[in-house]
Amino acid sequence: MSTFRLLRPAAGRLGLALLAGAGAAGAAVALTAVSAWLISRAALQPPVLHLMVAIVTVRACGLSRGVLRYLERLFGHDAAFRILADVRVRLFERLELLAPAGLADFRRADLARRLASDVDAVLDLITRVVLPYAVAVVVGLGSVLVVGALAPAAGLVLALALLVAGAGVPLLQRAAARRADGRLAPLRGDLHHGVVDLLHGLPDLIAYGAARDRLDRLAVVDARLTAASRRSAATAGVGAAVTALAGGMSVLAGLVAGGFAVRSGDLHGELLALVVLTPLAVFEIAGPLPVAAQHHAAARASLRRLAEIWTAPDPLGPAPRPALTAAPAQRSQPAVPEIRVEGVTAGWADGRTAVSGVDLVLPAGGRVALTGPSGSGKSTVAALLVRFLDPRAGRITMDGVDLRDIPADRVREVVGYLPEDAYLFDTTIAANLRIARPGATDARLREALAAARLLDWAGTLPDGLETLVGEHGMALSGGQRRRLALARLLLSDARVLILDEPTEHLDEAMAAALTRDLLAAAGERTVLLITHRTGLDGFRRVPVTVTRPAPGRPAG
Repeated sequence: MSTFRLLRPAAGRLGLALLAGAGAAGAAVALTAVSAWLISRAALQPPVLHLMVAIVTVRACGLSRGVLRYLERLFGHDAAFRILADVRVRLFERLELLAPAGLADFRRADLARRLASDVDAVLDLITRVVLPYAVAVVVGLGSVLVVGALAPAAGLVLALALLVAGAGVPLLQRAAARRADGRLAPLRGDLHHGVVDLLHGLPDLIAYGAARDRLDRLAVVDARLTAASRRSAATAGVGAAVTALAGGMSVLAGLVAGGFAVRSGDLHGELLALVVLTPLAVFEIAGPLPVAAQHHAAARASLRRLAEIWTAPDPLGPAPRPALTAAPAQRSQPAVPEIRVEGVTAGWADGRTAVSGVDLVLPAGGRVALTGPSGSGKSTVAALLVRFLDPRAGRITMDGVDLRDIPADRVREVVGYLPEDAYLFDTTIAANLRIARPGATDARLREALAAARLLDWAGTLPDGLETLVGEHGMALSGGQRRRLALARLLLSDARVLILDEPTEHLDEAMAAALTRDLLAAAGERTVLLITHRTGLDGFRRVPVTVTRPAPGRPAG
């Protein structure tokens, strides 16, 4: 995404911030210039009335500088946070479209960093790059014109010094620090991923004596990140030194050129202080530009990482045709559709097949068990039914309409999926359940818990439904986590329920009882049970044969 396209939604507010910033910077330069003239003129002891305009101007510049600086911060940060919110929402929407098949090449911790730190780089781009450069260009041009009108040679030197500080130094910094800055964001992502991975797997790593090895790997990544940061900081130091030197040269040139102009009679003596001191005020504004250029390099690296998400290939096909998009909406909500899988071949990675030639019929209100060994593609079939990915060959229909002609979110309103690794949020039992039905009453929540055989357990908790489940539901046992996720699915409006190993972590007696309860709770809804268990009552068994799984993603 280009910078201009990124800034377009808040162009009006950025324009106001630029005007306020240029006004504040201009007031600061004018305050120095007019004060210099006023002191020089007052030394000649003219009538005080001759100084009144300059005195009022100094006061006005001093007061307006603070007000305009506040307005610049107000408008600039307002624009930045609006753009930040827009980028974060659009990025999250993109992740929603890509997940899970389109995110196979991304690591979870790295994605979290892109969604947080890399998006925050947009704020730096606006407040530390775009606005400082725009303000410096406007005020620098005005200052060069004023100084050049009084002493052309001094104005020329000031213009060259500003070009060195605003363009030359940043270009040299970019050339010197391109490799370092280009590696900072990926290295931070690697470090973040390594730390999260270490913390999540710490008990197992300690048990197997592998914690030290992981810490050593993190130390290597940290050392590389530190070295890259030092190289970036070194270039910033060099840039600051060159900028200070350019500012000093412009002051010296103003003193020499102004002195000759006064001696030749081309410049009034009281204006010499203005010619000499104006460059000092201008470089107070232009001085941070090399640092701004570094922020720009870092922001560009972050934007490139965000662009990798925006340009990631869509795992689903093209957008549905309008005529067919509306078709499922005309169906009444209580209707349970018939779903057919006809000769489907699919996979999670290009050129690799997870399932091939699958045929399956889910009659309305039917009970079907999809069985097979691990790696046979059972979970891939479930992902196809909720449009996490589309078939490469064959088709899947819902009441005769190809799923590829129905928006994915509409499919998921009808087809609910309980994956094997269903996620529980670090909040209460009630809040986790209400994800499926936000307006559900406590009585409705208890019905869902009863269907999942968790109500008796929940009744023994001191806080009841307000009990916190912990991060990833770690405050619960494995079986309790599975059944809580099952209760959440039963609470939804989905007319077709896909349950991936809902009785995992349960003994045979509890598994059989839970299966009976969920069939009763499902009512007229269709149930597709994915399981390794045999001897299931009430289900029509459909075996899935083993197909070579796609690397990096288990087939079943």
